[in-house]
Amino acid sequence: MRPYLADRLGNPSAFPAPEAVVGAGGRLRTVSLTDLLPESRIRADRRLGTEHTEPLRQNDRTPGGSAPVVTDSLWDPAQYLRHTGHRTRPFLDLLARVPALPGDPPRIADLGCGAGNVTALLAERWPRARVTGYDNSPEMLGTAEAGHAGPTPGGGRIGFARADVRTWAPGPGRPYDLIVSNAALHWIPGHADRFAHWVAGLAPGGTLAFQVPGNFDAPSHTLLRDLVASPPWRDRLDGVLRHDGAVLRPEAYLERLTGPGCTADVWETTYLHLLQGEDPVLDWVKGTTLRPVLTALADDPRARDAFLTAYRSALRAAYPAGPHGTPYPFRRVFAVARKGE
Repeated sequence: MRPYLADRLGNPSAFPAPEAVVGAGGRLRTVSLTDLLPESRIRADRRLGTEHTEPLRQNDRTPGGSAPVVTDSLWDPAQYLRHTGHRTRPFLDLLARVPALPGDPPRIADLGCGAGNVTALLAERWPRARVTGYDNSPEMLGTAEAGHAGPTPGGGRIGFARADVRTWAPGPGRPYDLIVSNAALHWIPGHADRFAHWVAGLAPGGTLAFQVPGNFDAPSHTLLRDLVASPPWRDRLDGVLRHDGAVLRPEAYLERLTGPGCTADVWETTYLHLLQGEDPVLDWVKGTTLRPVLTALADDPRARDAFLTAYRSALRAAYPAGPHGTPYPFRRVFAVARKGE
């Protein structure tokens, strides 16, 4: 195990020695964990998905939970993973604060697991764990299943299931030792109202941990909102961006998490990412913030290109490139809440 991950997570013995993950059909394939570190970038020839694929349409219930499936064609795994190193670093910082889990082997739920790349890190930290990643995007789940589902080298297992995090709850009589979410809850209106349900589904001494972006007042977001609200876009794009109040203040999270009887640790960090390439901030937001707009304009390529041209110009002025790359400050809010025993 590379020293970076061991140092970050504070428990070198918790990691298996081989740098391996489980691929489709349970077959081991060797990978370099440097793909997950901030200074690395995903290989250009890795093809993980396509944009605007046709979503599956069905209602289902997830194993061990009670979540109806809600899905759309919003997400593009390949675009999201283009900045995987920078996006993974906050999750490593979050895991560094998670205390020992009560179960052996522990049961872990990853809410909004996306492409499964951070779900795999949970099995690195707890090699015997039974980890289930929940998401409502068939594109993301397809990538997660292909790359990470199956038995793990430490004797655990990773699985994935379709679920709507807005209504997901642990199944009765099957508590989790850790419920975790990485950069997903800001898409869920009123997500703090779910805390009590999730804490109730934890085993005594279990943990709820999450991190969410806190940069909605950054130029990358304010410029996007201004453009969407301007002619000729406001009629066509009205309501496509995420709701107001997507993320609470850290003090509000602290209050909401201590209410259900947890000991909570809440903090914020601003990362200064040094992005490379042409228009890297635009490339970043294409994987997340800009997805609703791209989806809304998917049937009109000329309109989509016109929107991107205007947004690109505004971002270049707000985030000028320097001699070593383009600095992109990104604030995030973290919370780790441990249930009483």
